[in-house]
Amino acid sequence: MSEKVLDYDYLSVKPGVQLIKKGTYQMVELDERLGIPGLKSQIIDVPVTDKKDAYQMGYFSMQPGEGFEFTYTYLEIKVIVSGKIIVRDDQGIKYVSEPGDVFVFTPETTVYFDGESDGSAVYTGHRLPEASFM
Repeated sequence: MSEKVLDYDYLSVKPGVQLIKKGTYQMVELDERLGIPGLKSQIIDVPVTDKKDAYQMGYFSMQPGEGFEFTYTYLEIKVIVSGKIIVRDDQGIKYVSEPGDVFVFTPETTVYFDGESDGSAVYTGHRLPEASFM
């Protein structure tokens, strides 16, 4: 069992292997959190460490509905595990990802997650977990 720190259960408290089974974490609906009625997206942040170089992982999924804009202020890696997730950059370039594809979002990058997306991903990021996504 992991040690509880700052109201989060960090995964990297002690040495060893941890297997996180699908469905372990309850996903958070983003429509209310982002104030976008009709958005059909879910997310969950899972804190990995509380060290100086914060690092966390999470799950993300979208179903067809409203899209949304997001600005990354940190490095994030998103691995597509099912379906497709469609992103447009600030130049309007469309990126269609499928299972096995990897997005790399660098700091100060703004993207638009297209509402036609219907996929899920696992991601990691250099940041502390977002409290509203837990």
